[in-house]
Amino acid sequence: MSSSARRRRYLRTAIGLAAALVLSVAGAGAWFYHRLDNNITTFDPGGVATERPPAAVPASPGAQVPVNVLLLGSDTRDGGNDSLGGGDEGVGHSDTAILVHIYADHKHAVGVSIPRDTLVTIPSCKLPNGSWTTPKNDQMFNSAFTVGLAESGNPACTQNTVEKLTGLRIDHTVVVDFKGAAAMSDAVGGVEACVPNDVNQFGIHLKKGLQKLSGQSAVDYLRARHGIGDNSDIGRMKRQQAFLSSMIKKVQGQGFSLPTLLPLADAATKSLTVDEGLGTAMKLVDFARSIQDIKLSDVSFVTAPWRFAGERVRLVQPDADALWKLLREDRTLDGQSTSGTGQVTSSPGADPGAPAAPATPLTPEQAAAPITVVNGVGTPGLAGSGAETLKARGFRSITLGPNSPGQQATQVSYDPALKAVADQVVALFPGAKAVEEPGSGAVTVTLGADYRGAGTRIDAVAAPSPEPGAGTAPGAAAGAPAAAAPAGAGAAPDATAGATAGSTPGALPGGVPTGIAENTRTADTDPCANLTFG
Repeated sequence: MSSSARRRRYLRTAIGLAAALVLSVAGAGAWFYHRLDNNITTFDPGGVATERPPAAVPASPGAQVPVNVLLLGSDTRDGGNDSLGGGDEGVGHSDTAILVHIYADHKHAVGVSIPRDTLVTIPSCKLPNGSWTTPKNDQMFNSAFTVGLAESGNPACTQNTVEKLTGLRIDHTVVVDFKGAAAMSDAVGGVEACVPNDVNQFGIHLKKGLQKLSGQSAVDYLRARHGIGDNSDIGRMKRQQAFLSSMIKKVQGQGFSLPTLLPLADAATKSLTVDEGLGTAMKLVDFARSIQDIKLSDVSFVTAPWRFAGERVRLVQPDADALWKLLREDRTLDGQSTSGTGQVTSSPGADPGAPAAPATPLTPEQAAAPITVVNGVGTPGLAGSGAETLKARGFRSITLGPNSPGQQATQVSYDPALKAVADQVVALFPGAKAVEEPGSGAVTVTLGADYRGAGTRIDAVAAPSPEPGAGTAPGAAAGAPAAAAPAGAGAAPDATAGATAGSTPGALPGGVPTGIAENTRTADTDPCANLTFG
């Protein structure tokens, strides 16, 4: 097998490793800051574009702002990584890119995976000799990291590409390599992961089932594509999202004792290449302390809405632009604001001066009440949409039940002991019928054909942007957001042509575009669930 072929089985560990780093260094003693400082590598800030999206502005004096972190996994074989990944030393590649949006409340986060084969515009990027490239359209997204052919890759070029694609300003960029994945999984004592089938190909040997992985086995699981699941890069992304969720859970569960903290922080910083804004242990700690209150249940992953385009991938519109717009406006995937008690962001046509109706805060017991959401229609992603509505309200113990098609009306069944909870739930699903179910010990929401999500419709705020390579109108600023389109505006003619897998454009009855709902998982989802795209 050629080194170039081996190089195509890449690592996607960035969000979990960075999250582990963030959680591990928070609260650390200053006595080992200097040691960690010596571990950290920074990349040249001179490669970051000068024309960039605007920085976030506080909603009020002293308020926190959203933070966007670009997390990249590098498959470089340099620096001893060849013993873990095989192959020869050479140009560094990255098939892993997860854009983490930390909301302004610093209690919620979403990680957006961008498929490596997505066709995008790669803007002008700086080369090692100091010159700059010319922009190129319809390029594979992962090729941005290889611009300049440096062994360590070109993280600044990937950052520029993501900013061009999303209209979001990237505040920090973090690159993690094979050794980081192995060392950090070892440092936490292994990470629980689910292998969908026995794997015995390309030097990778894994047994089927839920198990604890660390070191070499963790690296193998994260980079394996052939012979596992559906053999696709998209399926691998789903498995890695599940693995990273488990890693975050493991780190949070172990707490911050120094016997755990020091080896994890030491392993993490040795594996990182970061921007200068995170280039010291103190900067990392300051950032960590600002987000250490994010709970596992408040972390979501979503793969950017996609479809196959031959052997490559294109983003599905208008769903992808709806996703970027939500993040630019600091709203959750179903259009909710994370401020206050889950009040809904008003739609563009609403009176901006009209106050939102306050929601009664949930008690801790109500927030922890078990709620099951059932898709009673069969529309893909419908139950996930309902679950997001419940999460935005503050409920935290939510599971998705098996589909039960044929339901015309939405129903909320409940144990009489949970009537107060059921009353709160019914209010989120207008027209829902409440039915007592003694002895159930839970609340079950069965979404019918009449389901319309409470709050802002995402399809009312989505505005499609041109396909890669499309020109801008005369006088329009490059990379400027597209003008708002009417609700239900269609995508470009080729946005759906030839789609054989991935996303179907359009909005679900609950208001979440299909391309977003079908590609979303929460970090507390069963690690064996939803591990393929088929």
